[in-house]
This record gives sequence, structure tokens and C-alpha cells, in this order.
Amino acid sequence: MQYAVVDIETTGGFASGNGITEISIQIHDGMRVLDTFETLINPQSFIPPYIEALTGISNDMVEHAPVFEAVADTIYNLLKDRVFVAHNVNFDFSFVKHHLALAGYDLQCKKLCTVRLSRKIFPGFPSYSLGKLCSNLKINIENRHRAGGDAAATAILLSLLLEADADGHIKQSLNKTSKEQALPPNLAKACIDGLPDKPGVYYFKDQKGAVVYIGKAKNIKKRVCSHFTGNNSGPQRQEFLRSIHHVDFEICGTELMAFILEATEIKRLWPSSNRAMKRFEQKYALVSYTDQQGYIRLGIDKYKKQVLSLYSFNSLTDGHQLLRMLIKEHVLCEKLCFIQSKRTACTGHALGTCAGACVGEESAASYNVRVKYALQSLHTLLPSFALIDQGRNEEEQSCLWVEKGQFYGMGYVSHYSDVTDLETLKSALQPYPSNDYILNLILTYADAHPSKKLSIKF
Repeated sequence: MQYAVVDIETTGGFASGNGITEISIQIHDGMRVLDTFETLINPQSFIPPYIEALTGISNDMVEHAPVFEAVADTIYNLLKDRVFVAHNVNFDFSFVKHHLALAGYDLQCKKLCTVRLSRKIFPGFPSYSLGKLCSNLKINIENRHRAGGDAAATAILLSLLLEADADGHIKQSLNKTSKEQALPPNLAKACIDGLPDKPGVYYFKDQKGAVVYIGKAKNIKKRVCSHFTGNNSGPQRQEFLRSIHHVDFEICGTELMAFILEATEIKRLWPSSNRAMKRFEQKYALVSYTDQQGYIRLGIDKYKKQVLSLYSFNSLTDGHQLLRMLIKEHVLCEKLCFIQSKRTACTGHALGTCAGACVGEESAASYNVRVKYALQSLHTLLPSFALIDQGRNEEEQSCLWVEKGQFYGMGYVSHYSDVTDLETLKSALQPYPSNDYILNLILTYADAHPSKKLSIKF
């Protein structure tokens, strides 16, 4: 077996928007370096000053160097049928594979990451960056941050790893069934091995333990591993993978509970890499107030956290449909409900469907009685039920509680509990915040699984 130890210098941190300025490939037979290929490359783009300061490679130096396409055939033939080795291999591999693909070559080869291997074979070092690791292992690096110097040091590191690998970590990593090389460089395989094959929520955490991403899954382990497949070379994905140092999780009884917990946790922790759920907000609400003449006014307004809402909606149309239903069934005034605004008297007054509150012909006291009945009927129209479903194990069952159109909470009770004892059942649940997104998830699930629905009457 032969290894191709690779190091590159680039114009930036992600392959799809940056070029390679230098590449070095050291062909290693497991004992020593047999051959070396090294060249500057014209990235056909400007090298930023901070990159030039780090690597020493300037725009003048690469002006007459070959473009990547001109050396792509040589690079491809050096890499194919060999094990691609690099320090933080996914970074180098993503660049080389991306630019080979642009030149018409499809690179498919096994990978080894000397960062991951060093953590296992040489445990206990405070840092596994190439410079500090080589210092601890007494490997001399000439021309640090140049492809040739870093590749040569990595080749020596590979020799030491091969020699010290008494437990067969390298062979295990090269096994076709092993997915370890696809993992982020800072995430231990043991962390993945400890994930369950159950529904729940998972938390990606950074080096300081801060949550950077929250996800839900029907199968936690499978879903977490899916984040690390593919070769997306975009900047957001590359930065995201570098930030992951640990994965925590919470098992849920059902996928629905995982959806709800995910939505709640994203709102609570506000992770930097979650976007879609952050943007969800209830948009409109049914509100009421008493005007200066003493009439209770109903209306649909934009949802405001500081204003008490009687019901919330995703769309203005949904809000007006409900309000019109209340107006029709309880003979309310469309003008006092802000359905009409430019008329002195609402159209219902002429048609006999309004008693004249809009023009003072009906007293506030009389009108308000019907408004209060309308609001009471709204509460009876809103659903109240419990969903009884499978738990996290055979000894328990899960429960989600919806009361008067609002999600109250969820939790777990013994499989032998009397679920018809509603007071005891509710007391065992943990309250959760409710919004239209969560409520719609529950209602949709309840409609699809009517046998799991337990009606609640007040």
C-alpha cells in the first residue's frame, strides 16, 4: 500500500470560492518517501495580504506558475490508487477534489487524517495542530506554512504513526465500512459510537461547550452522521464542520416529540448555525380591547409579544376567516371588529344583522354580552385533547397535551398508568411554550392517528 501525503496553500478557507497557490505530494510506501511532486500554482485570483503574510506566497511569485488545469493530470495520477493523507485531511481533499473536478477528473480514493490518528496513537498532547504536534514529537519543520515543508513534516509524522500503531487504528480507519475519515477533525469517533438509534434531538457543541447547532431525528445516530457525508466545499459547511467538537443528545419517545423539542430548544439556545426555525414567528393575532364608549372591540392585528392575544395565525386570511365566523354566529358589528372602517354604519345594520352598536343604537352593555359569548364559544371550538403514544422504552408511554387550542406540554408516564385520570396525567407533564408551528404539527399528527387521541372535556 502506498500513501500520497498532501499539503496545499490556498487563497482562502473554502474550495468553491478559492484557488490553490501551492501543492506538495510526497509518495510514501509506509516506511519512507519514494517520490516528491511540488509546484506553485497560479490561482487566477488575487492572494489576500493576510494569506501572503502567513505563507510568504505573493501574487508576483505565482504570476508565471502553471494554472491548476495544466498540472491536473500529473496530480490525479499521483493520487489515484493511493491513500490520500493530510493533516486535517478533509480540508486538503475538498480543495484538490474540487479543482480536479473542474479540470475533468473524478478523484476517488481512501483518506487518512493525521490529526485524528495522532489523537488516538499519541494521546495527551494539549494541541494537535501540525506545528505544536511536531514540536512535541521532535519533528523539524522547514518552511512552515509552505506546502513542501508541511508535507515533508506530515510524511515524517505518518512514519511515526505507522510505527507506533500497535492497536491497528490506521487499518481500522482504512476499512471500507469505517466512516471515521468523514468526521470533522475535532470530533472523536467515540462520540459518534455513543449515539443511539432512536428518535430525539442532538446538539453540536464547539470547543467551549456552546451549542452551535440543534437538529431533530427519527434516528439520531444516522442523522448526525449524514451531516458529514458529501464534499460540499462551501464556506458555511467548512466552518460548521471545524466548529464541531462534541455531540450531546436527548432521546424522545416519538419523532413528533423530537420536532417539538427541537423548535423549543432553538428558541431557547439560539444556536449560530440554525436559521430556519429562528425565523418562525406568529404573524397575526386576534386581540380585544374596550374603547372609550365601553364597547369591546375585536380585531386582527400583527402579533406582538407584549400584547395578550386570544388566538394567533400564520396569515391574515386565517384570522379574518375566524373573525367573520364569530361575527356571523353572534351577530357582532363588522365595524366594531374592524372588518369595515370607512362607513358610518356597517352594512349589517341595513341588513338587520347588526343591532346598531356602530351608530350607538345598541348599548355597550348589551353588545358586550354577545362579544363575551363569542369569546366563550371560541374556547369551546378550540381543540382539547391528549396524544398517547410510545415512550422511550417499553416501560413508559408518552403524552402530549393540547388545551383550548394551545399546546400545554409533554412528557412520559408509566405504561401501566391510567391515562383516563386526566388530572394526574397532566400533572406529570412538563409545560412547553406554544406557537402555531408546534400546534399545526400536533394537529396534523392527531388527524393522521385518531386512535392515539384522547379527548379532554372541561
